[in-house]
Parts: sequence; C-alpha cells; structure tokens
Amino acid sequence: MKKLVGILVFAGIVLAALLIANPFYTLDEGEQAVVVRLGQIVASKSDAGLHVRSPFIDAIVKYPKRVMSWDGERQRIPTKENQFIWVDTTARWRIADPLKFYESVTTLEGAYGRLGDVIDSAVRTVIADNWLRETVRNSNIINDRKQQENFEVGAEAEAGQLTAFTNTQASFDAVQKGRRKLAEETLELSRKLVPEYGIELIDVVPRQIKYSDELTESVYNRMIKERNQIAQAFRSHGEGKKAEWLGKLENEQRSLLSAAYERSEKIKGSADAEATRIYAQAYGRDAEFFEFWRSIESYRTTLPKFDKTLSTDMDYFRYLYSARGR
Repeated sequence: MKKLVGILVFAGIVLAALLIANPFYTLDEGEQAVVVRLGQIVASKSDAGLHVRSPFIDAIVKYPKRVMSWDGERQRIPTKENQFIWVDTTARWRIADPLKFYESVTTLEGAYGRLGDVIDSAVRTVIADNWLRETVRNSNIINDRKQQENFEVGAEAEAGQLTAFTNTQASFDAVQKGRRKLAEETLELSRKLVPEYGIELIDVVPRQIKYSDELTESVYNRMIKERNQIAQAFRSHGEGKKAEWLGKLENEQRSLLSAAYERSEKIKGSADAEATRIYAQAYGRDAEFFEFWRSIESYRTTLPKFDKTLSTDMDYFRYLYSARGR
C-alpha cells in the first residue's frame, strides 16, 4: 500500500513538473513556428491550434505567415547617361520556408537587413543599366498626345499668328521598357537570391523617384527658358500691334488735322470775304469816316509797341497831329 502511494506521489510530482514546464503551445491564424530541440531544428508547424512539444528541450520560434512590407532607404543612383536620381523603393515579402529562414537569418530584423542588401543592389544595377526616361515613364503616350497651350490673345489667336510660339509640341525620346518593366527586372534579379533565406519576394516597386538637385535645376532652367520664349513672343507680338495702332492713330490724327485745317481755311476765307464785303459797303457809304476809323484801329494796335517815335511828320500820324484831325 505504501508502495502504491509512493508511486502515485511520484507520478503526481512528474505530472506537476510537466504542467509547469508547459508542454503545449498554440499557433494563431497567420502564425507559423519552428521547433528547435537542443539547437537543432526538428520540425515546422503552420496549422493554427494547440500543439505539443517536448518540455525543457524544445524551443518554439514563431514567425508571421502574413505578407509583410519592406521600406528601403533612399538611394542616389546614376542612370545610363550619368544623370543622378534619388530612388525610394518598397517591397512586399513573406516567409515561405520557415526552416531555411531560421537557418539563414533567424530573426525578422536579420531578414530586413538581408532584403535591404539584395534589393538595393538589384535596384542600383537595373537603374544604372537604363536611361533616365525608362525610370520615370511607363509608356510613349506622351508622344501620342498633342501638347498645346492656348492663350487668349484675341482675334490673332484664331488667325494663328502666335501658333509657332504658344503651341508647345515637345518631342520626347521613345521608351523601350518603362518604369513598370524595370520594376519587374528588379524583382526578377532579387528573387534569384532570396530563396536561400526562405523568403518569397512578391513585388518590388519604386515608391518615389526624384531628380537630384543639379538635375532639378537643369529641368527648371529649361522650363524657364521655354516660358521666356513664349513671353518674348507675346512681347514681340505686342510691340508689333503697338506700332500698328500707333501708325493708325497717327494717320487718323493727320487726317483729322487736315480736314480741320481745310475747314478752318474755308471758314477764314468766308470770314475774310464777308469782312471785305462789309468794309466795301462801309467805304461806299462814307469813305472819309472809313479811312479815319481804320487809322484809329491801327494806332490802337501799333502805338503801344513803339518804344520811341523819331518823327511825327508823316502821313500815318495825320489824324493825331493835324489841327483839324484829318
């Protein structure tokens, strides 16, 4: 009886020890695990639920099964024509083989480091082997589309006088691959290396491509030059219209002045003729009084302008110094 009690006690102690050592573990949906026994991989589990392990000697390393993202550091990379651009890349990946993943990189931090080395190298290789236009465009639709800028300049725009300057018909080099194809090449090149890490690379996408400072300045200078050419075209057109309207204005002014001068001369001629007629009538009525009146009018006009009179013994002053006043 005592022996049976001892066996039961021992069994209880062993069972308690096993329970304390936790021989069970669970996997949630979206998790997978590697069972490591004394430093050696013995199994991998990917089914969600309750699982059993050997207590004390088995270690469970859990990894996510979901698709994860990798965001790389921005790189300054030269293109085939030696134009430097900044490339910011992102990728999606997942752990396809947890056993290889544990053997090669072990942790997620290590996986991100390996992905950074592989993808950055692939991006640099692909960008350096292609022209700048291949990295920033996906198709040649920009050449098929007519680029036009319509400026409101009045009737002249309809006549097409400024078409050569205001309609920007830029021609761009044809794209052979395009940005999407380069992303596929980068993915294909990266996929050659990542399987040995137990990683499946889903896609690699250039999240942002930005011109470097010197290239940006060159692009801005070209844009400014194009705008200045259009502005100069408008200035030249405006100067031409200004000269045209000034010419019209001057011709119209001359025409008006000529017509006004002609009319004034006619009025003056009519007035002189009327004055002559009136003078003739007055002279016919009393010739002596008419002569006297004209002399007085002449004195009133001329005498205030004389500074000195050397002699009054002249016929002109006969009405002033004659005793009879005539």
